[in-house]
Amino acid sequence: MIEATGVSWRYGTNPVIDGVSVTARPGRVLGLIGPNGSGKTTLLRLLYGALRSGAGQVLVDGDNLGTLAPREAARRLAVVVQETGGETALTVAELVLLGRGPHLSTFQRTGKADHEIAARCLTRVGAAHLATRAFARLSGGERQRVLIARALAQQATHLLLDEPTNHLDIRYQHEILQLVRNLGTCSIVVLHDLNLAARYCDDLVLLGQEGVVTAGTVDEVLEPAVLEPVYGINIQRLDLDGAIHLLFQPIEPGVA
Repeated sequence: MIEATGVSWRYGTNPVIDGVSVTARPGRVLGLIGPNGSGKTTLLRLLYGALRSGAGQVLVDGDNLGTLAPREAARRLAVVVQETGGETALTVAELVLLGRGPHLSTFQRTGKADHEIAARCLTRVGAAHLATRAFARLSGGERQRVLIARALAQQATHLLLDEPTNHLDIRYQHEILQLVRNLGTCSIVVLHDLNLAARYCDDLVLLGQEGVVTAGTVDEVLEPAVLEPVYGINIQRLDLDGAIHLLFQPIEPGVA
């Protein structure tokens, strides 16, 4: 479980996240949604410690994130960010093996078991055929899958992802999010696509320009009356075969 209470962050004098509280529960996928500039990525960074709030606290399974040693934090939190580090000279297999680092002592080298775990993780994301390729020569979508494989190789108890479907075609968008959902870990994912959030998340936090608008289950948050003022677009919700589908229609100029 990840529990953030009263966390804040500002860039200069501009508050981006102000006194926000969020709970991600074990075995569930929490989606962070909201329009551009609402602070989704900033909040995610606070939740895994890349940014340290001057107020409030973040607890990981009851332990203050700020007090965890880096190796222990890495055993608990695996992170997939948008920055891909495409300049690396590593092969795909070598990059995924880096995920085993938190489980090795300072001078310990990876062994057979580590290589087997890395290979399985590449297979799970549909990237086993890329193992010998140079990471820097991959497409954006291929890089994204490899970075997710590295996070899986970390075998952490919590997984945090910043727009993991970015650069992926439709097939892999669904395959990656289905994979995340089936992991059974405590997962937090930043998503722009509300229909993907509806399909693969259990809980949602909706962020707007004034902070958290609402939080709750997918069914509770994905209500047109809640979403329309935040996104500035007309939304129709269809509940079909137990699934939520959202249809969008731009607001015509001059129409209140």
